[in-house]
Amino acid sequence: MATVNNLSSLLHSLETNTEGDKVTVRAMLNAVGRRSYGPILLLLGFLALSPLTIIPGATWLVGIITLLIAGQILIGRPFPWIPSRFLKIEFPREALLQGIKLADPYVCQVDRFLKPRLAFLTSPLFAPFVALICIAAAILTIPLGLVPFGPVLPGLTVFLFGLALTARDGFVLILAALGLAGACWLLFRLWARISGAFA
Repeated sequence: MATVNNLSSLLHSLETNTEGDKVTVRAMLNAVGRRSYGPILLLLGFLALSPLTIIPGATWLVGIITLLIAGQILIGRPFPWIPSRFLKIEFPREALLQGIKLADPYVCQVDRFLKPRLAFLTSPLFAPFVALICIAAAILTIPLGLVPFGPVLPGLTVFLFGLALTARDGFVLILAALGLAGACWLLFRLWARISGAFA
């Protein structure tokens, strides 16, 4: 299995290391490596932005697993753990492959942008900061999941954090924080409209 160190290697590993009509959460995690937080967050962020989220409940499932993974980063657990009931959940592999196909035109541009910089921001010292923002993004996914395209910004936040940790690019980590700010703004605007409608 190839080492996942950017978006291209993640997508290639998902495509070549899964098979059949259905793909389990376990198979996807095994494809990207289950002992590193960066690739797992990158995978979860990619899934949150992929056609898999069209499946009812998929957005919330990804959000719950993200919350679980980020919580383990926060408490300093050396390797991620996911309950077996989540690992057995299946998705149509065709939806995964469709997401990979849709992302393909942008992979080179994304990977060309990545490089080790401000690497201290991706060090263990800043791990609690990363974890807290991913936790916030996962929590925001729950209410925004009720709105068409609402989970995109929280998903993008997790995706960028995973990309930053995987490539050790602190600048991308800053972009991820801005993504969370955008998600908070979106939720605030939605709440204001809902409150105004019932005032």
